[in-house]
Amino acid sequence: MSSTSNPLVLLLRKLEAHSTLDEDDRRAILALPSTLKALDAQAYLVREGDAPGACAVVASGFACRHKQTADGARQIVALHIPGDPLDLQGLFLDVADHSVQMLTRAELAMIPRTILQGLIRARPGVGRAFLVLTLVEDSILREWVLNIGRRGAAARLAPFRCARGGRLEAQGLAGGDGYELPMTQEQLGDALGLTPVHVNRTLRVLESLGFVERQRRRVRIADWRRMRDYGDFNPRYLHLGRTRAGVSPSAPVESAFRAR
Repeated sequence: MSSTSNPLVLLLRKLEAHSTLDEDDRRAILALPSTLKALDAQAYLVREGDAPGACAVVASGFACRHKQTADGARQIVALHIPGDPLDLQGLFLDVADHSVQMLTRAELAMIPRTILQGLIRARPGVGRAFLVLTLVEDSILREWVLNIGRRGAAARLAPFRCARGGRLEAQGLAGGDGYELPMTQEQLGDALGLTPVHVNRTLRVLESLGFVERQRRRVRIADWRRMRDYGDFNPRYLHLGRTRAGVSPSAPVESAFRAR
């Protein structure tokens, strides 16, 4: 079964990047009832204060989660790629404390919240996989806070680019020719705590150093090793090495990073 015939294949791939599932668990995930929902770029799936009714998985396109101040200033706190559940907190919390918005036109697989809750309760392996995925999201958020709070502009953008490329590769969505970065400079600024002018200047710095090449919104990291060192990037926080109960893998690093 391909991801085009069942978008939950991408969800399964995401879960299995971090956890081991048996065949019954895998079948149960792929058999979850879902309906496809299309949203245009900039459309909201969830607004802060909403009550969740379904768990959305990105089937195609890209989305973000963000918070807003009282005067409307936005801070993007997470980016989501195909295969990502858009808001795992909404599975068991009854009110959204942030908003979920599309960066591009996207298709979402909408799984009824109560059915996914029931599967998690009924199958411990599935429950553990979703718990691990939630913990990985927390790990990414911690790195996000460090990035915004303690790194300079260029060093802030470098690990952001590295992490995005690594996550896309882990999902089989990026290759040697690079990956799509479907974000405006304003959106990048909202993710990194920079103004659009500062983002543009910083992108030019990374290009002048030979770290990245850009063609429209397609990005290729020309020198992973130097980019990684410059941005103080360590992929450990992405936890891309599979974890198993009773096993503590040392330095779980996705092979794409090791090879470069």
